[in-house]
Amino acid sequence: MNDKIVVITGANSGIGKAAAIKFANEGYTVVMACRNLERSKIAQQEIIEATKNPHIDLLQLDISSFQSIHQFSTVLKDKYSKLDILIHNAAYLNHGEKNYLLSQDGIELSFATNTVGPFLLTRQLVSMLEKSEDARVLHACTTNIRHFFDPKRKIEFDNLQGEFKNERPFKTYKFYGDTKMALLLMTFKMAEELKGHRISVNAVQISAIKLSKETIGKFQSGWKFAARIQNVFSAPRETMADTYFHICTSEEFKNMTGKFINDKRKVMKPSQYSAGLAQDIKQLMDQNVYPKYADNPENIERVWNLCVSLTSDSLSRV
Repeated sequence: MNDKIVVITGANSGIGKAAAIKFANEGYTVVMACRNLERSKIAQQEIIEATKNPHIDLLQLDISSFQSIHQFSTVLKDKYSKLDILIHNAAYLNHGEKNYLLSQDGIELSFATNTVGPFLLTRQLVSMLEKSEDARVLHACTTNIRHFFDPKRKIEFDNLQGEFKNERPFKTYKFYGDTKMALLLMTFKMAEELKGHRISVNAVQISAIKLSKETIGKFQSGWKFAARIQNVFSAPRETMADTYFHICTSEEFKNMTGKFINDKRKVMKPSQYSAGLAQDIKQLMDQNVYPKYADNPENIERVWNLCVSLTSDSLSRV
């Protein structure tokens, strides 16, 4: 299996590390794409020792930085002739953050990390993915997008560079939800764009997963208590790692693209529930549907065109 290569962003902790262990146990060559190399070297060694698989590579990648993405892509192409699986697992959510932060490229940091970065990295690695007999790309979304069942909820397209930072208070979870919804919208369009290249692109909805003490420690006091309670009822991160592996390797999903898949490995559909309190409750309880907002062609095109516009200079360098 060492001729099968998977790149996992954010593979030094959480679900990303669990996924790296899963693929390593199955004999894959795993490329850990991580921002903090010193911290990640420890995780790399732990994975090698736990799986007895020496084919665990570690490359530096700050997914929020266009320059870093370009450098990572160049190094990866020099080291490997092809790529079979690309998992966009890394995400930015700074618990308790109250200020607008911009990436090196002047984009709101969570949007740069969770949406634009994955878009650019995939586009730069198309030539490697094309050489695989079964290329698959997976985007990690979250249940946070279910807030878009509220018909008033919109992505703040006009504020992705903090244009209204003096008028609109920064809301961490609002921006995080916007970026994950944008990632789902981008998934649908990218699947169509890459279908002719024989590359499948899907998204997975991550349910409540047990959080580490380090992550909970970043929460504000009230949220820390809620997180500890949630942990009691949450699934271990290995559960989601197994789902990553199944979506990216199984025959069941081999010819499937442009789909949103839940943690039960069921393909979700856009909600068709009508208005009304009873219908709203059913919709919230139904884990097999996602907000209609994600199925709107105008929203899909707007996210896609924005990503193209923001990364046009970087893509011209490929």
